[in-house]
Amino acid sequence: MTDLSTVTRPGTDVTTPTGDRPVPRAPAAGRPAARRGRRAWARLAGPVAIVVLWQAASSTGVLPADKLPAPATIAGTAVDLVRSGSPAYGTLQGALAVSLQRAAIGFAVGALAGVLLALVAGLSRIGENAVDPVLQMLRTLPLFGLIPVLILWFGIGETPKVVLVALGAMFPVYLNTFAGIRGVDGKLADLGQVLGLRRRELVRYIVLPGALPQILVGVRQSLGVAWIALVVAEQINADAGLGFMISQAQQFLRVDVIVVALLVYCALGLLTDAAVRLMERKALAWRRDFLR
Repeated sequence: MTDLSTVTRPGTDVTTPTGDRPVPRAPAAGRPAARRGRRAWARLAGPVAIVVLWQAASSTGVLPADKLPAPATIAGTAVDLVRSGSPAYGTLQGALAVSLQRAAIGFAVGALAGVLLALVAGLSRIGENAVDPVLQMLRTLPLFGLIPVLILWFGIGETPKVVLVALGAMFPVYLNTFAGIRGVDGKLADLGQVLGLRRRELVRYIVLPGALPQILVGVRQSLGVAWIALVVAEQINADAGLGFMISQAQQFLRVDVIVVALLVYCALGLLTDAAVRLMERKALAWRRDFLR
């Protein structure tokens, strides 16, 4: 009899000494990527089904063409706007570039302001009393109601449009970051103090990482609000952009052009949300339950 007799445990590929705990089979390297790919395609199933039903309803006459053109008509209009454009609307890619620039600047300013204000309000009672009541009042103001004030303050150029997008993007980031900071376990702060961390180091190494999941939720929400605010801003006193294209198409009764612009907004929202989801997977890889 030998003490090191070996057996192959069921469900494993590794032969281990008798009495030892079995060694689990290592997962294949390509499996996580394959699962993510299947999930990505699964997320497209809903939009594809809607387009198929839409085309079927248009082909059978359930949806009148003057109310909602068929997807094939919309696709043709989009191709025409990309190739030649229109004196009234411009090209689709030109309008898209203008809108992307406004959205990017406004979102960056609003998100940064939201995080900084949340740090001020979340890290002290004095900061909360100074910042939170003001922001709670401002976030209830309708975007349309702010447009005349912004025009009087900044004129009819790019500034009021960017400010409107920034305001729309700031509040979701602020609310979620504030909630994330207040939700950090106090024992972690006590541990940091025991280790001799200064306040700035506590914020950097404990508070912000602990609040990061909630911050990313706020980023996803603020991106959606930013696109909505951009639609509002570009339909008033604008001479370019997707919102301007929608406003011009309304005057010429071009439902197909309106739908093209709206679908571009939908695609932009889906792509930006996918980018934030990818950021979540990278930044929150330390959370095992997040990856399951």
